[in-house]
Amino acid sequence: MKEQMHLAAQYLAAAGISFLDKKADDSHTNLGYNIKDSALETHVLSENEDQLCLSYNDFSLQWKSKTGTVSFDLDGATHQDVLSWLGDTSKAHLGKEYRYNLHYDLPYSINNSYVFQLKSTEELQELVQLRTMAQLSLEQINKDFGKNADIRIWPHHFDTGIYSQLLNNDIYLGLGLAIPDSLSDYHYLYISGYKENNTINPSHFSPLKKGEWKTDGFKGAILPALNVTEANAVDFFKEAINQYK
Repeated sequence: MKEQMHLAAQYLAAAGISFLDKKADDSHTNLGYNIKDSALETHVLSENEDQLCLSYNDFSLQWKSKTGTVSFDLDGATHQDVLSWLGDTSKAHLGKEYRYNLHYDLPYSINNSYVFQLKSTEELQELVQLRTMAQLSLEQINKDFGKNADIRIWPHHFDTGIYSQLLNNDIYLGLGLAIPDSLSDYHYLYISGYKENNTINPSHFSPLKKGEWKTDGFKGAILPALNVTEANAVDFFKEAINQYK
């Protein structure tokens, strides 16, 4: 289901591309996570508070605005079906044309005949727990360090993360939750540091109680998110941050 949710999230990213002013850092495409609704959501798209959302609970797309919510069930729908619904819905609500035109490549492809299938509600709930854990732990890091860094999901890599000057010095930190890739076969927490636009090599740092430092390719720390609680995540982030400090 993680691949299907990653693909479905691109409809939200494309809405940002279609209806919002372009930002140099691509932040117009990034997404928020609504814990209450277990859903991804775009930035607000209009003065009528239009937003396109992706529900983990219902495996559906939802178009929300001041006038109400309309939903589209993804189970059994083709990519072309989704694009037709989005085209009609965006014209009805915004009077604008929706375009599915991404400017980056994904690790898997989609065509008009691709069919979404709800294969496992249990796996969707596992993904909800991971997103919720990541959101809450990053909110706690913001609180503990007196920051208000945006916690966003970037549709390309599909990670929940923040990038912030947490230490009030010239070091910036990127931290969050990433999906499985070459670093881990499972979702994992990550943190890396940057100074003067260069990645800090942690090869001289002390071993972590939780997680491990990586120095080949990715330079930072990771912790596979198997049975990791919010408290575990906060401990991991703080231990790593203290070494950057």
